[in-house]
Amino acid sequence: MKKFLALMLAALMVLSATVVFASCSTTTTDDDNKGEKPESSEESTEASTNDGEKQVLKMATNAYFPPYEYYEGEKIVGIDAEIAAAIADKLGMELVIEDMAFDSIITAVQNGSVDFGMAGITVDDERKKSVNFTISYAKGVQVIIVKEDSPITSVDDLFAEGATYKAGVQTGTTGDTYASDDLGNERVSRYVSGNEAVAALLRGDVDCVIIDNQPAKSYVANNAGTKILETTYADEDYAICVSKTNEALLEKLDTAIYELIEDGTIAGIVAKYIKE
Repeated sequence: MKKFLALMLAALMVLSATVVFASCSTTTTDDDNKGEKPESSEESTEASTNDGEKQVLKMATNAYFPPYEYYEGEKIVGIDAEIAAAIADKLGMELVIEDMAFDSIITAVQNGSVDFGMAGITVDDERKKSVNFTISYAKGVQVIIVKEDSPITSVDDLFAEGATYKAGVQTGTTGDTYASDDLGNERVSRYVSGNEAVAALLRGDVDCVIIDNQPAKSYVANNAGTKILETTYADEDYAICVSKTNEALLEKLDTAIYELIEDGTIAGIVAKYIKE
């Protein structure tokens, strides 16, 4: 009987040791691969979550740039808003959009108060000094809005000898940069939004407005007596700006944008808002 009890005790000790050993083993989690470039597109844009709660992805924009971003009631909608939502969905994250002055977006990205900026932002060398940019997701064209009876009939008229025409622009945009470089600060008036610039044109405070083609169409449609000149001012690429210290997010965004271009999602979103 004692021998039988001894054998039973020994068996229990072995079983206990096995359980303890198993409980101390290491398991690999998604965090172990954080920041690494995925091997395949199917896994590349999935983000880890904790307790089933999605991580928040904060986007900075200026919601007065239709059709890329604008208000519909209290909600920000538009091309950029929908593309950003599609990106967040691929990353398994919850998109939160923060509206702010256009010239505050890059600062917000730099100081980390938002994760990225997306507001019809043109890639240029000056901005590259402050932030990184993803691959381009859309093309932009800068145009000139004038009154229907304006003596300005082409871009060349702005640069004619003795010309003193004043241009209205949205502060911090490439229209602002181009106009300031080409015409000089004394011939440029800056406004918080494109709406205000067009209002200044109608009042006679400026002779033209230099702005992106798509919002220009919207402004002209809503302001009788204005038109867009046939000659364009400049062509440009739009991309998302990200902090130079967040290479991991940049990689994820690039992969997501590439996939959304390849599967036709971005083209579908653009076509929804821009009817050619």
